[in-house]
Amino acid sequence: MEEEKKQDQGFWLRVASFIVDKRKAIFILFVIAIIYSVICMNLVDVNQDITSYLPDTSETRIGLDKMDEQFTTYATAKVMITNITYEKACVAADNIAGISGVKSVEFDNSEDHYKGTCALITVTVDGGNEDKVSIEAMENVESELKDYDVYISTAIGEEEKTTESLDADMNVILVCAVVIIVFVLALSTKAYAEIPVLLITFGTAALLNKGTNFWFGTISSVTNSIAVVLQLALAIDYAIILCDRYMEEHETMDSIPAVKVALSKAIPEISSSSLTTVSGMAAMMFMQFRLGYDMGIVLVKAIIISLISVFFLMPGVILIFAKAIDKTHHKCNVPNITFVGKFASATKWVIPPVFAVVIVYAFIQSNGCLYLYDVNSVESAKKTVQKIASEKIEATFGAENQLVVMVPVGDYDSEKDLLIRYEELPYVSSALGLANQEISDDYVLTDALTPRQFAELIDLDVEVVNVLYSAYAYDEGEYGPIITDISDYSVPIIDMFMFLYDQYKQGYVTLSPDMEETLNDLYDKLYDAELQLKGEEYTRLVLTLDMPVEGDATYEAMEEIRNIAARHYGEDVILVGNSTSTHDLQSSFANDNLIISILTALFVLIILLFTFQSAGLPVLLVLTIQGSIWINFTVPSLQGQGIYFLAYLIVSAIQMGATIDYAIVISSRYLVLKKEMPLKKAVGETINQAFPTIFTSGTILTCAGFLIGYISSNATIAAIGIALGRGTLISIMLVILVLPQILLLGDWIIEKTALTISLAREEKEFKGRVAVTGHIRGYVTGMIDADVTGIFTGDMKVAIDSKIPGRSGQVTNLDEQKAIDKKDDVIGDEDAEKAEIKEDNSDEE
Repeated sequence: MEEEKKQDQGFWLRVASFIVDKRKAIFILFVIAIIYSVICMNLVDVNQDITSYLPDTSETRIGLDKMDEQFTTYATAKVMITNITYEKACVAADNIAGISGVKSVEFDNSEDHYKGTCALITVTVDGGNEDKVSIEAMENVESELKDYDVYISTAIGEEEKTTESLDADMNVILVCAVVIIVFVLALSTKAYAEIPVLLITFGTAALLNKGTNFWFGTISSVTNSIAVVLQLALAIDYAIILCDRYMEEHETMDSIPAVKVALSKAIPEISSSSLTTVSGMAAMMFMQFRLGYDMGIVLVKAIIISLISVFFLMPGVILIFAKAIDKTHHKCNVPNITFVGKFASATKWVIPPVFAVVIVYAFIQSNGCLYLYDVNSVESAKKTVQKIASEKIEATFGAENQLVVMVPVGDYDSEKDLLIRYEELPYVSSALGLANQEISDDYVLTDALTPRQFAELIDLDVEVVNVLYSAYAYDEGEYGPIITDISDYSVPIIDMFMFLYDQYKQGYVTLSPDMEETLNDLYDKLYDAELQLKGEEYTRLVLTLDMPVEGDATYEAMEEIRNIAARHYGEDVILVGNSTSTHDLQSSFANDNLIISILTALFVLIILLFTFQSAGLPVLLVLTIQGSIWINFTVPSLQGQGIYFLAYLIVSAIQMGATIDYAIVISSRYLVLKKEMPLKKAVGETINQAFPTIFTSGTILTCAGFLIGYISSNATIAAIGIALGRGTLISIMLVILVLPQILLLGDWIIEKTALTISLAREEKEFKGRVAVTGHIRGYVTGMIDADVTGIFTGDMKVAIDSKIPGRSGQVTNLDEQKAIDKKDDVIGDEDAEKAEIKEDNSDEE
């Protein structure tokens, strides 16, 4: 008998029953998964370098890879001491130079280093930005200058500091977000004990998502920081839907069957709702700038894990808190907004045309605004110590924009000519390369000298030098000078010095003590110069530009610099720097923007087409949300502010994917209610019914965005947060104040383009003997979805298709019809008797 009952149940009810019945085993699995995630969380590698996500084919990415392979780059720091005399600054510079781990110090009385009462000391250390020796050296520098008013701008130890700062910021944001969520849920839920159920469910989901990031090996710091808050804000709806379903079913059922039925109804509803959100995240994964893929895949995983937590963990948690939920019932404190429905009816001929004009303007304005590609150009409400120091130094001594020009190695004459040409450019303040490093008043490192000239330079016997030159020629396979006359053979100074040092170390050359000391000192400098400026394939020229990092003028200057080098080296020239990075980002932005806009809209349109079985309605909904996106980015444009390109791309995808749900809630309820009442009344009732859902989800996402924007000290994350919070708020306003008018005015479009609006079909219950003709869909001791003609006996809950030509359905309860017919027969007999009596009376008269 029990088996027969199970067979009679629907598929989702059987799935729900299995989940609820096995909840203890599921709890154990979740505990294991949580332990695994806690262990893996600390193993996730967080990448702070945004340039590493540039396309592999971009010039900046190629250049950075080659620089890492072929050159040694020593970390540097700019140290500005304010309110100090020049003499004291010299003492401070000398003290810094004596600190262990400090390679060199640059300071003089020029305006580049001393201005007013401010001293700018450039410190170079012995290691890279994240090397222990560099970090310890800078700690000692800070300790040395603790009595001064100091601002230090450096990337040394930045990764660790940034991680600590972001973690601290996100902890504050998360606490604030939880407080806001609890407050909002206390207003919108029907029982206070629902709140811990929701928090446990999503606390678990967030933990699992952070731990499973280990699967990807490395994720960006941007993704790592905001994924938790976005996951909470984007997916809280799913848990609320299940809670609401449970509360409805629990009115007529005990807790366990109520959870089973609620879950069976919630699984398809929540899964359908999540598709639009997932589609927005998935669209980011197609970005050329791979940070979009990084964030997209982590957020898609976050949504999936949230669904798993709601479907498998939450039913058991609800049962644990079932008694507490029963005891903490309260009314929903979200008010009705009937006046909005009246406003919608009164303005249906005004708002849609105005909105059409506004979105056209917003489209033009948002696409014509200034986009920022350098994160240092982005203003954030909260600034790091590093950001404050950089701004102070730039305000006093001006900004520095370094550009590296990489050219094929070996042609010193061409390099020297390039450096001379570059130094003549008005926007180049300095040009550094091996070919302009002076070794004396008369020579630079790359000058080619004869044996006599070299002997005079190092004060060595010319005969010894002749032998040295002959050995060098033999080592290089150049035998001609050895046979003819070695005295005419010229070798670049740096190459001969390195060869001399090698021969000295091998014992082939004997030098005086003074010469040994001079050679050792010079070798250290030459070796450092080669490590930094000369690679196996390329030579590195470092230019300092008096130009902003981004902008058309800067990009034109870069093109001129490239063309000058191309005269000697053709196309084998690579430029690397912050300006090339921003230029590459600008180049990929147009393509990424187009991809996200098209894919997000296309994914959502397809999902809505299948959801509503209508061609016109999805277009109206997508236009509404797309309009909110354009309006969102029109705001900073009107304020004269630039828009950080990454915020535009990411928020465009998230805003469309997440807030389209608000439009779906309004539309689906409207389609049902308009079948039961006049359109004006239907739209008012729709807004009242949908507002609590939109209020809950929208408030949480809006607050989460603004919290991220105003608390995070990371400019990238802050820009994303502000744009997301503002965009969600605009979406809510449009869905409440504009979409109802569009639905009323465009109702004929919805009707004309309807295929089969399944949401508008109401399921009705029938009992007893039932006659069926045509197409119906529903449950008859099992599910039925077919064109049938016949009589069923039992319980039936079905939806009747009435919009499809040739497939209209009809269901008639034969028992009720028989009673009606019997009553009609009785009434008919009574009427006949009355007629006969009336006829008899008329005959008598």
